[in-house]
Formats: sequence, structure tokens, C-alpha cells
Amino acid sequence: MNQKPEIGKIAILLASLSQEELNLLSPSFEHVRYCQGKVGSMNMQKVIAAVETAAKRNELIEDQVYRETHALYHAILEGIDGVTRGKPAIGEMSRTVGLRFSIVRGKPYQDEREGEWIAVAFYGTIGAPVKGAEHEAIGLGINHI
Repeated sequence: MNQKPEIGKIAILLASLSQEELNLLSPSFEHVRYCQGKVGSMNMQKVIAAVETAAKRNELIEDQVYRETHALYHAILEGIDGVTRGKPAIGEMSRTVGLRFSIVRGKPYQDEREGEWIAVAFYGTIGAPVKGAEHEAIGLGINHI
């Protein structure tokens, strides 16, 4: 039986492991398209924009196709919700984030009619804008395209 990719698991691995750690695991991501990036900010819009820009630059979405941009946006918001523990605000609450992120696009179902899905994972720190006052956080969002 042909195993379909678990795009959420792949996204979490790509966001949370360093390149050296990924190389040790030698994972095979040949059935998905993905990219990775980093963002640090007290501005939520900058976090969203960093992910959107990475997705467009790496051609994971067609920015002229509304449903693709819309699917990415909802996956980003769902992932941010995990990082911020259900309160999607950072600067407004005197919090800052330092995050690595990944975007994974693939077909996670055996039935091809289910189409493509997109996953966005964040891993890093969130906390008061005082060095050493932050803690680890992770978030994952998945949406159909």
C-alpha cells in the first residue's frame, strides 16, 4: 500500500528541527512541496506576511488564485492560534515571537479526489519582550486548497 504523506507531521519536523537534525534523520519528503523560514516580531502582520511571502517565492501557492491564498491564510491563523494559546495577538499584549516556520503542500489522502492540502507549522519562542523571559511554543494549521 502506498503511504500518503502526513503533511502536518512533516511540517512540524521541518519547523522544529535544525538542518543538521533533519540531515541525521534523512527523511524523505519527495511526495510533498515545502519551504522553511524564520520570523521574529511583535507585529502579527509581519509574521503572516513572512509566511505568505515564503509561500509565493517558493511557488507553493499561486497568488493569483484566491482559493490558494485563502487556504494558506487560514492555515497560518490556525498555526498562530497554537503559538499564542488561543489569543492571536502579540505586540498588543506585550509579547514577542521568534519563530521558525514551514509550509508543506501535498495530497494526504489515498483518494486523489480529496485534492491538495496545505500545512503551516511554527516552532520557536513567545514571551515578554525581555531576553530570557520567553518560552517555547508550537502551532500547526492545516487547510484544504
